[in-house]
Amino acid sequence: MEELKTTITERRRQTRNKMYRYIYDAESPVSKQQIATSMGYSLPTVHQNIAELLEAGLIRPGEVQKSTGGRPAVGYIIDETVRCAVGIAVSATQLRFLATDVRQNELAYKTVEIISYDGERLGEQLALELERFFSENDLDREKVLGIGITFPGVIDQDKDVIVLSPTLRMKDISLSAVRKPIPYRVFIENDSTSGGAAEWLGLTLKEREEDFVYLFLENGIGGAVFIGGKPYLGSEGRSGEFGHMCIVPDGRKCNCGKRGCLEAYCSAFRFTRDIGVSPEAFFEGLKAGNSDFLALWEENLSYLAIGINNLRMAFDCNVILGGYVSQYLEPYLPVLKEKAAVRNPFGSDAEYIKLGKYPTKAGMRGVAWHFMEEFINGI
Repeated sequence: MEELKTTITERRRQTRNKMYRYIYDAESPVSKQQIATSMGYSLPTVHQNIAELLEAGLIRPGEVQKSTGGRPAVGYIIDETVRCAVGIAVSATQLRFLATDVRQNELAYKTVEIISYDGERLGEQLALELERFFSENDLDREKVLGIGITFPGVIDQDKDVIVLSPTLRMKDISLSAVRKPIPYRVFIENDSTSGGAAEWLGLTLKEREEDFVYLFLENGIGGAVFIGGKPYLGSEGRSGEFGHMCIVPDGRKCNCGKRGCLEAYCSAFRFTRDIGVSPEAFFEGLKAGNSDFLALWEENLSYLAIGINNLRMAFDCNVILGGYVSQYLEPYLPVLKEKAAVRNPFGSDAEYIKLGKYPTKAGMRGVAWHFMEEFINGI
């Protein structure tokens, strides 16, 4: 990939960037004439910018479009292979690695057992496993824009610390200690915030303008709020901590130390760690009619419906369910919707409840996008 010209004016750079974004967002290859007509640029302006993007290796000719008379027009598409980024999810038992290209296509994926939650030791393991990940999958390190890492907890970017992660039993952990051993640019974010970003990216351009709430169901429960196509982070960056809204006053003790939180009733730990089985074994037992599993799952769905209805009452928009638990929810979605609808005084159904597109890898996709977005903005 050649470097783009840096001596152009900011106005020219913005024109080039808009043209790249137009090609990026197009559902099929677009010709110079289509770009000129749709964006209102002169053909000489389009020619010049297309030439620069081609020379830099950022776009390439796609399919030759059908001719309506005369020479057929060439359609252009982005070259998604020019850069890549890696998203890493830190969970209670595993580290999960996902490499994606500029279009968010999956290039490689792996999981390893986590050794320690100590910041420095964790950083050392991440650095070691990252190099193995690159080597095992023949990933070009020169193309790596950066490494995104997600944690299930409250992160203070200004103070550079994980304030609290009830799921991981972590408190006031220095992010610089995690980051230091990794020889690449590193960005660290909350897992559910990153998951919400991935689901937003999976929407159409029109859908991205609509409000939605994302509920992230894993060993912990979190979420994200998107209003007018933008994430709402809250005054202290703690928006979307839905797992710790109280649904049962003085109820079950939660990992956060309080009682009655949604997370205490509906996280994956409720039907895995608490009863000593894996998620796969639990849902297999559920299918087989295990009476204890059925009773626990019925309770889980009932409390989950309360939490979802609370979100509907607060935000009046779609609620998208994500996290690895959501991959098992489709057969039970009608029951969940029925339970939520019964609690809604303003409607007779709960069709606002949707399943996310990325149940198992959303957080990694979303945090890797941090670097892709930066890259695209800089073109």
